Amino acid sequence: MENKLSYGENTEWFNDSNFWEQYAPIMFDDARWKEVPAVVGGITRLANFDFDGETSKIQSSPKVLDLCCGFGRISAELARRGFSVTGVDITESYLQTAKEEAALEKLNIEYVKADARDFVRPDFFDLAVNLYISFGYFSSQKDDLLLVRNVYESLKKGSTFIIETLGKEIAVRDFVESEWFERAGFTVLTQYESLDSWTFLKNRWILIKDGKRIEKVFIQRLYSASELRALLLEAGFSKVEIFGDWDESPYDKRAAKLIIAGRK
Repeated sequence: MENKLSYGENTEWFNDSNFWEQYAPIMFDDARWKEVPAVVGGITRLANFDFDGETSKIQSSPKVLDLCCGFGRISAELARRGFSVTGVDITESYLQTAKEEAALEKLNIEYVKADARDFVRPDFFDLAVNLYISFGYFSSQKDDLLLVRNVYESLKKGSTFIIETLGKEIAVRDFVESEWFERAGFTVLTQYESLDSWTFLKNRWILIKDGKRIEKVFIQRLYSASELRALLLEAGFSKVEIFGDWDESPYDKRAAKLIIAGRK
């Protein structure tokens, strides 16, 4: 039986554009931008593209799908290195900012406003990525499978789909009920709760700045490495590799994140 989320308004929380706009300074702070070259270097290595160092360019302009691309930080870096990039996201303000930056740098990027469950271009892309814990937002696990199947259909034979997310094992290992920190001029208070035997992680984020308070509760489905591998295999991928960081270290007790590379 499918574990389906049924927590009222939280089931489609990711469609709230106000959330993404209000919380952007917290989620995409300077540290996130500085790590982009290293992340893209890891992506290109996992996808078996030949690069001589992190900043060199590839000549053949492979087509890349950046699913849930946000402000386009990864899309832009891939385009700088010679890839032809399509970025897909549901938040109009993020896409507008990404388009302006791409136009300023004259980068080869197409940005599309679409739900990740709906976007598909059969046999079109040489690589697809879904990064920064943007997987597992849907109330139904069937929608997660639909997304992965759409990506599978959109990839050419021999191509790779890379997911970077918070693994269930890491969520359990590092779990705290609450914490607070300062970031981007905000005081951030967070509370966490596991739901349905660690099937979901409930997050409550409170931002405080200049006497104003913003609060959001959202819920994400957690996948273990084996569960996410099984999902990709069910979608049709012939081989799935698992890593604990962009340096291709193993997914073990020291892993920083869960990275899955599915090969078509």
